[in-house]
Amino acid sequence: SMQCFPSLVLALSSLLGALALLQLSLYLRVPSRYGKHEERLCRPRGRVPARCAWFLQELPSFLVPALLLALRSPPRLEPLGCRLLCCLFCWHYFYRTFIYPFFTRGRPFPLQLLFFGTLFCIYNGFLQGYYLIYCAEYPNDWCTDIRFTSGLLLFLLGMGINIHSDLLLRQLRKPGEVTYKIPQGGLFTYVSGANYFGEIVEWFGFAIATWSLPAFAFAFFTLCCIGPRAYHHHRYYLKTFTDYPKSRKALIPFVF
Repeated sequence: SMQCFPSLVLALSSLLGALALLQLSLYLRVPSRYGKHEERLCRPRGRVPARCAWFLQELPSFLVPALLLALRSPPRLEPLGCRLLCCLFCWHYFYRTFIYPFFTRGRPFPLQLLFFGTLFCIYNGFLQGYYLIYCAEYPNDWCTDIRFTSGLLLFLLGMGINIHSDLLLRQLRKPGEVTYKIPQGGLFTYVSGANYFGEIVEWFGFAIATWSLPAFAFAFFTLCCIGPRAYHHHRYYLKTFTDYPKSRKALIPFVF
């Protein structure tokens, strides 16, 4: 049976933070090569249909914690707060694996990005699952702690924004279409990257509710990974559409 090694949690969390800074340095000036940004850059050779790519990439983030839980005898998800936190993580990735891919209308995905995305999901799924299942210790009343309740509210708010924004983006295209249009409604009224803003809020909420180094490292990685993408989306819209609302910000309403 596996045991908790705090030094392993620290090392993996620190590496995740370093990967976040690497992402920021790589993609702050030049967007990653997929979706609406691929045409301005060299085209990778391998392609995977978007639905298949999203399913394969996100699946490990759901399966790895489930496998870690199955390997633990007896299961250690006590108290209730710890059980709920693990469920939040798996809930997000259940949606991302088994629901979101079958509705997406995105372009085929570069095989190289799929490979690295899958590796990341294995890595992060292990880190978050390992910490919550083998290492985390919470008081019995953690469910009433202000960190848990406020973090849970932020998580639910962020997930709601993320799912609603994805729905609005899907409605911009008819089946088979790959053209890009101006997103309208919801938080898109204020920001170009409403779906990204929702996911960032979601994972910072999870980090506050979990109050752990692995979760804060993941929230920081999310910010560094998709924050620049929201910025590049914003620039793309401004360049492509002359009637794009000038009052919209890139990521954070009324600020940036």
